[in-house]
Amino acid sequence: MKRWLMVFALCVASTAGLASEINEAATAADPVAEKRLQGLSEELRCLVCQNQTIADSNAELAVDLRREIRGLIRAGKSDAEIIDFMVVRYGDFVLYRPPVKGITLLLWGGPLALLVIGLIALQRYLRRRAARLADEAPLSADDARRADALLKESDDK
Repeated sequence: MKRWLMVFALCVASTAGLASEINEAATAADPVAEKRLQGLSEELRCLVCQNQTIADSNAELAVDLRREIRGLIRAGKSDAEIIDFMVVRYGDFVLYRPPVKGITLLLWGGPLALLVIGLIALQRYLRRRAARLADEAPLSADDARRADALLKESDDK
């Protein structure tokens, strides 16, 4: 019984994969739709990889998103409608170049703000350190002789 169940599961899985390959091959036969798909895929981020577009990614979600875009293209949606659909569904994060607005301002300005804060902190640290070094008095002659004696002792051992 288990063997038949496994055979059935494999048949269903291979049929689903075959149907998707046939669907992609049929859509790939239309070069205009494929070119639109490629253009749209380069504007959308893979939500799994996060540093790749869905055109570059082979993640399962990226394949599903490309399939969804193909369906929307076949349905006669414009590029703007498809991008709006994806943004509504997944948020601005799905855009590879998110728009500059209040919500995404931290995304755009965050790295610059961190750099400025780091430079200010470094400058304050260096000034305090220089002030501390300037406040220290030089060694007296007696202290210098004792330090030399200690160094000679340690060298002799």
